[in-house]
Amino acid sequence: MSIDLQTETATDADTLRRVLGHFCSGVTVITAVLDREPVGFTCQSFASLSLDPPMVTFAPSRSSTSWLKVRQAETFCVNILSDAHEGLSNAFARSGTDKFAGVPWRPSRYGAPILGGVVAFIDCRIWAEYDGGDHIIVAASVLDLAADSTRRPLVFYRGRYGLQGPEGDAESAQRGEPR
Repeated sequence: MSIDLQTETATDADTLRRVLGHFCSGVTVITAVLDREPVGFTCQSFASLSLDPPMVTFAPSRSSTSWLKVRQAETFCVNILSDAHEGLSNAFARSGTDKFAGVPWRPSRYGAPILGGVVAFIDCRIWAEYDGGDHIIVAASVLDLAADSTRRPLVFYRGRYGLQGPEGDAESAQRGEPR
């Protein structure tokens, strides 16, 4: 079986976004409490970094005002969203709104919001920050974590939530049918 890959030069943001969009990722909301008010933002650029010591990494946009607030908190929580959280992901991606209005949450052991119904949460503390172009690469120490294995994660692929086949057929892709 041969695979036909079209070569593209990453000369502009649209090409980069389109090609890298072929990498499926989970969706997180990173939360904290600052001055007794919950704050948070949607973050798709998240990954495990190290097992020893336990660390994760994520990359907020340099222009994110929510990240600036989360960064000021002593600890924060990475909430891995479930497939029922598409609306929550969209709400936390917006600026200038009360992102927590009507959103159930409870404080973690370290005080950061754990959103209701998440697949997993990871309580963290910033370990280091690095330059990442128009983003900041954050390495964080893991303080606490837990998962609910009965829930399915929200995934983002080719600019949309869920998995789509080559024709955008999400159902056949989720069933694992050949293309």
